Amino acid sequence: MNSRKLALVTVGVILLLMGIVFSLQGMDIITGSSVMSGVSAYIYIGAVVAIVGLVLLVLGLRSSGTPSKAKMGIGIPAAK
Repeated sequence: MNSRKLALVTVGVILLLMGIVFSLQGMDIITGSSVMSGVSAYIYIGAVVAIVGLVLLVLGLRSSGTPSKAKMGIGIPAAK
């Protein structure tokens, strides 16, 4: 996995988890934050953050789809 894909996966997982926590705090399922607990706006903010994280995670895990020339054997001299 190259560094770009690793970065996308890492940021995607972090955002996904943050979004879930925000939403659960907005629903007052996770308590402890006097600012976020029970405030319905954080349900929607968390959902948006989680969706962005999920998109980044999928982009990071998705394969390129097009094989490189080296994988196809193009440009590599044949053995004699």
